[in-house]
This record gives sequence, C-alpha cells and structure tokens, in this order.
Amino acid sequence: MDHAPGIPRPRGRRITLWSAATALALSVAGLAATPASAADVNNAANAGFESGLSDWTCTAGSGTTVSSPVHSGSSALKATPAGQDDAQCTQTVAVKPNSTYTLSAWVQGGYSYLGVTGTGTTDVSTWTPDTTTWKQLSTTFTTGASTTSVTVYTHGWYGQAAYYADDVSVYGPDGGGGGDPAPTIPAAPTGVTVSATTSSSVSLSWSPVSGATGYNVYRDGTKVTAVTGTSATVTGLTASTSYSFQVTATNAAGESARSATVSATTGSGSSGGGGGSLPKHAVTGYWQNFNNGATVQKLSDVPSSYDIIAVAFADATSTPGAVTFNLDSSGLGGYTVDQFKADIKAKQAAGKKVIVSIGGQNGTVSVSDSTSATNFANSVYSLMQTYGFDGVDIDLENGLNATYMTQALRALSAKAGSSLIITMAPQTIDMQSTSNGYFQTALNVKDILTVVNMQYYNSGSMLGCDGKVYSQGSVDFLTALACIQLQGGLAPSQVGLGLPASTSAAGSGYVSPTVVNNALDCLTAGTNCGTFKPSKTYPDLRGAMTWSTNWDASAGKAWSNAVGAHVHALP
Repeated sequence: MDHAPGIPRPRGRRITLWSAATALALSVAGLAATPASAADVNNAANAGFESGLSDWTCTAGSGTTVSSPVHSGSSALKATPAGQDDAQCTQTVAVKPNSTYTLSAWVQGGYSYLGVTGTGTTDVSTWTPDTTTWKQLSTTFTTGASTTSVTVYTHGWYGQAAYYADDVSVYGPDGGGGGDPAPTIPAAPTGVTVSATTSSSVSLSWSPVSGATGYNVYRDGTKVTAVTGTSATVTGLTASTSYSFQVTATNAAGESARSATVSATTGSGSSGGGGGSLPKHAVTGYWQNFNNGATVQKLSDVPSSYDIIAVAFADATSTPGAVTFNLDSSGLGGYTVDQFKADIKAKQAAGKKVIVSIGGQNGTVSVSDSTSATNFANSVYSLMQTYGFDGVDIDLENGLNATYMTQALRALSAKAGSSLIITMAPQTIDMQSTSNGYFQTALNVKDILTVVNMQYYNSGSMLGCDGKVYSQGSVDFLTALACIQLQGGLAPSQVGLGLPASTSAAGSGYVSPTVVNNALDCLTAGTNCGTFKPSKTYPDLRGAMTWSTNWDASAGKAWSNAVGAHVHALP
C-alpha cells in the first residue's frame, strides 16, 4: 500500500516497461523438459560456474561467481543489473542441426530470464519474478537445418535485485563443442514433511537434492504430480481421510528411489477459510494511521459499508520478526489510544472486524526462520490483546518466506482460536504462480485464511489464467488475474478484488467503481464481462478491498457507496 499520494511503487514503474509483445514472448515459462535419449549430453560448458566465468560473457562487468547461495557444487553466477544494463550473461553452445534441445537453469533472487537465440527456427525464453529459493526455468527449442551453434543467455531486469543462476543445461544431441558430463541419477529426497492440510489437500515439502531437475510426488503408491521446486500441494482429496506420500528426484539420467513415506489425514471441513462471523460477501478497507494528504479519520468515521477494517500499519522492531503498533495521535488530530480502543469495540459491536496490517510499501518485517516466526506470532497476539484487534493482514511488499510465514500464522492461530481473521494483500506479481511465496503461503494456511485481496494496481500488464497479457485498468485485468487464484487452489470465498479508492490513492491502476462492479458480476454470475470470460462462475467470491477508507472519504465516499452496496447485494 502506498503511504504517499500519487506516487507509484518503483516495482509498478518498472513493470510498465514491458510491452504486451514482450510479456507474451515470456509466457512460455513453466514448460516441462522433454525427455532426452540415452546418447544426449549437456552441451553447455562450465554449466555450474565451477570455473568462474570461463566460457561465459556478462555485459558491463555485471557478473561474478559466488560460493553462496549455490544450487549444487561450490559456485554459482551472481549478476547485478545497473542503470540500463540488465546483467546479461551469454555462452555460445555447439549444437546439431534439425535437433531438439532442452534448455534449463536454476535461478534465485531478482527477476531472472533464460533464453536462446540463433536457433534457426523459433528463439525461445522463459522467466520468473523474484524468488527467495532456487527455482528451475526450463524450455525447449529446435535447431534449423544449418544451425551449428546457438547463444544461450541469462539476464535480470532493470532496477531489480541481483539474480543468481546455477546448473545451466542445454541437453540434447552432442554438438561436438564439449560440455559438462552427463548427469547421474539423483539420490532419493530426504526431509519430506507435511506442511499443511485442508479438507481436500495436503501440502508437502522436502530438502533439495543435488543434481535434481524435478521431483515426482506419489500418493498411496501412485504418481500424482511432478514439480520443479521442493514443495507441492496434492489436491482433490477426500475429507477426514488418511493418505501416504513419497517423493522421488529426477533429471535427464532418470528417477531416484522413493523417499521415506509420510502420512497425513485431511481435515473434516468442506472449504477453506477462517475468521468467524463475516458476511458471505465482504468489503475490506485500509485505515491510515498517518496523514499523507487524504482525509484524516477516526475509526468511528469509517462508513458501515466496510466489513473488515485493516489498520495500517504495524512496524518492525529490533527483534527479528516482531512487530509493534503506535497510534499516530499527533498526526490524527489528537486521537487518543483510549478513543481508538473504544472505537474498535464499537465497530465490533456493529458486526465489523478490525485487524492490524503488517508491512505496507515501506514495511521491513522479515520472518525468515523459526525464531522470527515465533516472535511474529507472539507480538501480533500481544497487539490483539492490547488493542482488541480481530486478526492480522499480511501486506509485505518485499517478499516473504512461505515456510516460516506459514509457521508464524499457524502459531498465531493456535493462540487466537477459530475466530482469527487472516487477510493478505499481495501484489499482482506475487500471485502469478502457485510457486511464488505469497501464493504458497495462502495455500498453506487455506484452512484458516479469510481472504486474499490482491492489489490490482501499480503493476502494469500481467498474464491472466488464459496465458494472455492484460493491461491494468480493465475488467479483463481484474477477472483474468482473479482466475489464477481461483484455479490455483483458493476457495472463491478467499478471493477479493483490491483497488484504489481514487486516482490519488495509487500511482496507477485506478478504475471507476463501475468497472469493479462489472468484474464482480463477471466472476460471480458471468455477466458484464469484457473479452475474457471465466470458464465457470464463482458465486461465493468474497468481495472487494480498497486503499484506503481515507482516500475514499477524500473522494466523497464514491467507492464505498457504489462498490460497498454492490458487494452486499451479490446473491
């Protein structure tokens, strides 16, 4: 969420640099590797950067090798974009004409791209947004009739953080130029654990296996899914049923032995979600604990059309993971803590929920290990006891660790009970794939999660669930991106549309209340859609969110009057 009026987040500005054509070209991300024949080899030289930058050339001195983090071996590439340089590192690889190759690499850190040019047919590329753990990029290409070499490249994105790359592979027929040895079958995965369960799913995680390019998950002896990362959620399960799971590691050489077996029993409920007595369709509004030019409000000034009021923001302390909240009495015209607490009780007496939001645009809260997860849960619960908050909103805009945020939220739930409200406000890029940390966290806590109100603004163009690129500011942008969450495993009651209340509330992405309402109609009833129409309707969709109640007030409550009434009138 923005603190300052009319200033887009830097990430929003950068993403708008993408053209639709560029994004379409990159939409090939996630293609599965094509099995290779026994005679195939990795034609990339120094693929693990064990010999420094030998065989690689990086633009503007952007590349170096580091000993940590690495995916395997003792070294990996670190490349840092600067100015107008996107930190591109290339290698010329010998190939055979009229042959098919699998191009892959493991990446971590900032925005990471992998591609190939000079194929003689169709050049391909793939990419991923910033990731805090190693993730495999993979795609395939076919060489032309006279192609004997191609240029393989990695690069980052302007103004983004450094990226890391390791274990690059151009796997296919031997091009005769030399390369790294063929892989051997990896070892069986270890550390397989059950990280979360719902009534219809079980989430698993395990330790990475050196040399593995993917993993297979088995349920009761039958393979049910294949992934490239070290976690997976098995869906479509029966409530109150026990299942056993095993995991294998794979690469071009074959499949490992199966891991030790772990068991899990699904829950008894029929859907995800926590939060006690909320209406079927709800409106969330952020209330500003600061004055940035919007109307200054007391909580008592917030209109009754808001069902959930997220108090923005709690701040980090010197204790890792811990947060605190301090009412800005002077900035809010002398609003006292006692008045604030009394207003929370009054809102709750009227059937509303008041929660504390963690993070915001400038938030620096980090939950990255078990200790900080415990500190987070304890400090949020303390704020709930002190002020009477009903729960917590996660609005961390600099990424989060799915493993430890999941741990923190489950610890908080154990303290607060089933009435706990948990909401999230990820950016659009955070919910493009279930492999992203935010999406993983939402799925991990699906059984206690109230709603995810993704921010459909300050983002630029994004991919919809149909693989097409949509520009922000349209009905299609809202519906096609919501579709990703709905198809990715969230219950419809856990999906909300987050929009600015006015043009002053965000740097870009404002749409009129009519557009918001049309998107709600499209998703819930299949009416008032744009060019994109979902394959099914979601009548249980939770509703909408806005930044902020203060900017809404500055605009004469136009957003809450129109959208609030529409949400509450949904069947």
